[in-house]
Amino acid sequence: MLLAVFGALVFLTIVTVAQASFDFGSLDVAIVMVIATIKAALVMAFFMHLAFDKPFNIIVFLGSFVFVGLFVIFTLSDSQMTAGAMEPKVEDVVPAAVESP
Repeated sequence: MLLAVFGALVFLTIVTVAQASFDFGSLDVAIVMVIATIKAALVMAFFMHLAFDKPFNIIVFLGSFVFVGLFVIFTLSDSQMTAGAMEPKVEDVVPAAVESP
């Protein structure tokens, strides 16, 4: 069973590397994240023995990921609102050339 999971992880790693040679535009990150999520689920289920553990432990483990995801989403949404305020304007950095009369 563990060798089958190992084979699946190796296959998904090869798919991830092969995906890097194709240009899917803005879907590149989404495709890689889906593959990484599948790999993480396999590791959690079989190597961390959560597939055969009590359901409460699975709920606690997945709940922690939900809260980490929420924290990341809130942080990124806040940084998008204040991104323009952090960058200096060109006029503030480089003074305008003064013409002599």
